[in-house]
Amino acid sequence: MATGTAKGFAVFAGVAPEIIRASAREAEALGYSSFWVNHPGPVDGLGSLAHAAAESRRLDLGVGVIPLHTRGPESIIEGVRQHALAPARLLLGVGSPNPEALKRVRDGVAAIRAKLSTRVIVAALGPKMCQLAGEVADGVLFNWLTPEYAKRSAELVRAGAEAARRPMPRLYAYVRVALGPAAERLADEGGRYDAIPAYHAHFVKMGVKPVDTAIAATSPDGIKQALKAWAGAVDEVVLRAITAKDTVEEHLALVRAAS
Repeated sequence: MATGTAKGFAVFAGVAPEIIRASAREAEALGYSSFWVNHPGPVDGLGSLAHAAAESRRLDLGVGVIPLHTRGPESIIEGVRQHALAPARLLLGVGSPNPEALKRVRDGVAAIRAKLSTRVIVAALGPKMCQLAGEVADGVLFNWLTPEYAKRSAELVRAGAEAARRPMPRLYAYVRVALGPAAERLADEGGRYDAIPAYHAHFVKMGVKPVDTAIAATSPDGIKQALKAWAGAVDEVVLRAITAKDTVEEHLALVRAAS
C-alpha cells in the first residue's frame, strides 16, 4: 500500500470456504499483515477463520468481532480451541452493545486472558469504549469511520492506555472497499448499519453518510489513491471486501488491487 500503513484483508464469514482459502493464500503471497472474517450471527467466524489458518503460515488471523452479549467468554475460548487456532497468530476481536457494554467488555477481556494467551482486540465506537479499549486491549478495531475521526478516536484510546500505564494498543480500522459494480451492494450495507441506532448516531456525529467512510472505486488505481487518506490514521487498515456476486475472482481482484 502506498500509504506506508500496514494492511489487512477481510471477508464476510459466510462466503464459500474456497473464497476464504483463496483470499488468504493471495493476501499472504502479496504481503498483507493480517486476514479477517466477521462473526455474523449464526455463522461461526472462528470456524470460517480456520479455513484461512490452513492456507497461510505468516498472516495474523482476526475475527472482528464476536459479540459478548450473545456468546460468552467460555464459549469463545472453547471455539478457539475447537478450531485449533494458534494463539500466537490470532487476533481475537470482541465487543458489546449497550446496556452494560463497558462492564461486559472489561469482564470478558479479563476472562479470556485468564485462559488464552492470544491478543484480544476490542471493537470501539464511542468515546468511553475507546478509553476502555486503551485500558484493557491489545488492539482496537474501528469500524465505519473517516480517517479524521479515527485520529480523534486514537487519542481517546491513548488516554485510556496512559491512565492504565499500559502500552498503546495497536489500532486497526475496517474500511469497506468495492470495485466497479459492487458499489450498489456497498450502499446497501451502509444502509443496514445506518438503521442501527448507535451507528446512526455515530454517522450523525461525524457528519457523513456510511458510504463516505468507505472506498468505491472503478479501478485498482482508484483504491490505491483513496487509501492515501489513511496514512498515519491507524496502524493497520483492514480492507473489508464488498463484492457484487461473492465469487473467488472478485475477491482476488480486490486483494490484488490494494497490494
